[in-house]
Amino acid sequence: MGLLDQFGGSIKGALGSLAAAEAPAMIAAVLAKTNMGNLQGLVDQLRQGGLGDQVRSWLGNGSNMAVTPDQIRNALGNDRVRQIAEQFGVPGDAVLNILAQHLPTTVDQASPNGTIENPERQAPA
Repeated sequence: MGLLDQFGGSIKGALGSLAAAEAPAMIAAVLAKTNMGNLQGLVDQLRQGGLGDQVRSWLGNGSNMAVTPDQIRNALGNDRVRQIAEQFGVPGDAVLNILAQHLPTTVDQASPNGTIENPERQAPA
């Protein structure tokens, strides 16, 4: 049973007030169900989409640069945004807001040594 299954029908409400501590696990669980596979896959897509400076700031020891929903949409493309939104069970604009708000801290927390540490459960390739 996955993390999202635990939230069941209340996921939409949980996303509206997603606590910073819950964001990394929830984002990882959602990404595992997409073709990106995990947080590293998302970060790679963001880099390729022109957000290399932001990603470097999240991986580094300094302050985290902010990212806007539009920047994420442009970097990922509509198909990937739609795929993530479907897994969250929310509209695309809502998932972009969630990612813009929580992704800098999520990546920062997942990369204490400058690289994203693999979660215990690897997403299937």
